[in-house]
Amino acid sequence: MNDHFTHQTVIANGIRQHYVEIGEGPTVLLCHGWPESWYSWRHQLRALAKGGYRVVAPDMRGYGRSSKPQDVGAYTITSLVGDMVSLINSVGGEQAVIIGHDWGAPVAWYSALMRPDLFRAVAGLSVPFRPPVALPPGMRISDMYRALSGERDYYRLFIAEGLEAEAEAECDIRSYLLGLLYSVSGDIGPEQQWDGFMDRGSGIRAALTVPDKLPPWLSEDDLLLYVSEFERTGFTGGFNYYRNIDAITAQLAPFVGRTIEQPSFYLCGEYDLIAGNTPEAHAEMRSNLPDLRGLHVLAGAGHWLQQERADEVNERLIEFLASL
Repeated sequence: MNDHFTHQTVIANGIRQHYVEIGEGPTVLLCHGWPESWYSWRHQLRALAKGGYRVVAPDMRGYGRSSKPQDVGAYTITSLVGDMVSLINSVGGEQAVIIGHDWGAPVAWYSALMRPDLFRAVAGLSVPFRPPVALPPGMRISDMYRALSGERDYYRLFIAEGLEAEAEAECDIRSYLLGLLYSVSGDIGPEQQWDGFMDRGSGIRAALTVPDKLPPWLSEDDLLLYVSEFERTGFTGGFNYYRNIDAITAQLAPFVGRTIEQPSFYLCGEYDLIAGNTPEAHAEMRSNLPDLRGLHVLAGAGHWLQQERADEVNERLIEFLASL
């Protein structure tokens, strides 16, 4: 096996999609989250390829060297699913296993829900599967977040409802990214773990802890790569995912009452407080995923599982893939 990544670009679903590929065998598609890039899967690419798989990791729409449409409405869940469908068709994969982390997880879950003919199995990291539901008339997802936050601000609403998110992120990209990566990692510990809420009017940056030393899973070169990408692209593309949260309910309405029948798998960190990993959410997954082949909570880990606990994540994913 060639141990080197190849960088490719295709025009798919009407946009430029950059992706990294390695290995031969059944196709595995890796979808990253915010604020990351294909590089967040650097430890999984070679491990899964050595396990006998062709691994494809794109820069998602709005990130890295993929297109960044200016229209906020270009970042809906159906557009993101369409990107993954078109990418698999473009790279010649008849079917694929799709795996997602953070924002990539709902993209993976709903890709499997909408296109079971194309995605033969699905795994999510850090963000649980939530089956489509019909909200009461006039109720929006943002209203639910607002009620949840009470007197505080919630990061998803802060990003969704104004341009202040770009201003505070882009004034010092290195400290912003390092603060995010550390503040929801297992390294900060459960007592200081950020839960996504902050004092009203303070912004995200004020809620973050910037460490004096990098966590052991993040090298200076790793951080520099992330920083250089966002210095070049800005944050608007990734933020636009949050600016479409109220469109999700309507776009998933045709799928209310359906669930994912394909084999599924889930991993999250014990200290991940930012993505809804509650006992109730995990119980809902067990009830709604009839072929759930594993739900594992990694002790002491935070939100960035595939980077914080690369070896354990690789082992778990290879076990799941081997079960198919």
